[in-house]
Amino acid sequence: MSVVKPAVALLSGLLFGAGLFVSGLSDPAKVLGFLDVFGTWDPSLALVMAGALSVVVVEFNGARALDRSFIGEPFVWPKSGPVDLPLVAGSILFGLGWGIAGLCPGTALVGLGLGRLPAALFVIGLLLGSMMGGAWSGEAGRTSNRPG
Repeated sequence: MSVVKPAVALLSGLLFGAGLFVSGLSDPAKVLGFLDVFGTWDPSLALVMAGALSVVVVEFNGARALDRSFIGEPFVWPKSGPVDLPLVAGSILFGLGWGIAGLCPGTALVGLGLGRLPAALFVIGLLLGSMMGGAWSGEAGRTSNRPG
């Protein structure tokens, strides 16, 4: 087995985590300040998101012209599907969790790496909720819907 794929995955994850940390997205108080639009709103994370979007739009448009990534893996682009009840319910649950805890899965993993107890509790809840959701939908034990 080649070490290139795991090494690229590790470096990508570390870069993403560093970006979350440096931008302040790993601080639940900062995230909650951003979400408090009717209180003491902190718009600085909007600038972080705008910067990230400006980069990713260019990169995704360039990648769409390619068949494979630079490490040789085929691109698997999501297909559009209907907006159905599971999608809407999941989006609402995600938003509620983010608004209550000030954490999403990525920022919780950064907090876990920093040894923050609230992040550890969030990750435990995330794992339990994922297992319950998988069991409920009949996808328990399934790790990916991607080919290969």
